[in-house]
Amino acid sequence: MPGLTYAEVGATRTGALPAGYRHLRYRAALPSDGFTRAGEAVLSWQMHRAMGVRIEASAPRAEPGGTVTAGLGLGRLRLAAPCEVVWTVRDERRAGFGYGTLPGHPMRGEEAFLVEVADDGRVWFTVTAFSRPASPLTRLAGPLVPLFQRGYAWRCASVLRRLAAG
Repeated sequence: MPGLTYAEVGATRTGALPAGYRHLRYRAALPSDGFTRAGEAVLSWQMHRAMGVRIEASAPRAEPGGTVTAGLGLGRLRLAAPCEVVWTVRDERRAGFGYGTLPGHPMRGEEAFLVEVADDGRVWFTVTAFSRPASPLTRLAGPLVPLFQRGYAWRCASVLRRLAAG
């Protein structure tokens, strides 16, 4: 399989997002007792599947080097978004991953989904991304793309809040 379509691999892990891309930083509170359930839902693709996204992954859990194609939409209108997992974390305070775009994805860049326990004990879900259009369709969509991305992050948080509550 051809490689990633951007050079700044791993930037979502550090939070130092590169210039020349649109940036997304979205943060939402989760139930205070939901860290373990939320982290597992993110790492096992359960969050995406619960949103109605068709997931075809090379492994049952996100792992570096693994590939995943997210399918959004229905039938012929389904948009395929192939990615490669570029980093994961799973420890007592953080669980999540970042994946980068592969050829055929409508965007170029990276997106991360992270569940964290803050110093005050609160549990947070964060989506961090940098992207730019990679296809004529996403270039044409222009200013609508960031709105879709923010809405997608909001929906992830909404679904994850429900999954974290058990």
